[in-house]
Amino acid sequence: MSTTATAGTTGSATDRRTARERLLDAANELFYAEGVHTVGIDRIIEHAGVAKASLYSTYGSKDELVRAYLVLRHERIQARIERHVAAHTDPRERVLAVFDAQAERFAEPGYRGCAFTAAAAESEPGSAAVEETESYRAWLLGVLTDLSREAGAKNPETLGRQLQMIYDGAGLAIRIDRAATAGPEARDAAAALLDAARA
Repeated sequence: MSTTATAGTTGSATDRRTARERLLDAANELFYAEGVHTVGIDRIIEHAGVAKASLYSTYGSKDELVRAYLVLRHERIQARIERHVAAHTDPRERVLAVFDAQAERFAEPGYRGCAFTAAAAESEPGSAAVEETESYRAWLLGVLTDLSREAGAKNPETLGRQLQMIYDGAGLAIRIDRAATAGPEARDAAAALLDAARA
């Protein structure tokens, strides 16, 4: 998660981040912790230590700030997954590395579930939150499908969808059920499905 300035230093002379960076950091912290619709523009502006005009001149609207927040989340998840996958050459392990990346995120302090699920649940169809959630999910499904194909799955499209369901379920289990073992159990379930699909 982005480092955000504390209440005592936000907007201070030592804060060399641009208004865009401060707004996005504030949105990242507040939207993730409290929800994209619960948090109003005034709180974001106060937390970022910028003038209200800066938000509109930089992002144009709150909806576009929500989009930027979710794009940032997507980029970070993508980088984490790509790092884990790149650490392996064995096709089977490359698939399971996606779940290792997820488990790493589960272990981070302040994990509050999937930012995309939360934002989309609060938002109307056609909103930036829904559009970015659809984009993220299509990307993740593509990754799982491509890796399944590389691993020799007989029907990689079906396996990709099944693996995404496990991925989604693990996120819900750790957030709602507080299932501390959700990460390794999701990996085990993915491994069993993958092995069956390659048999």
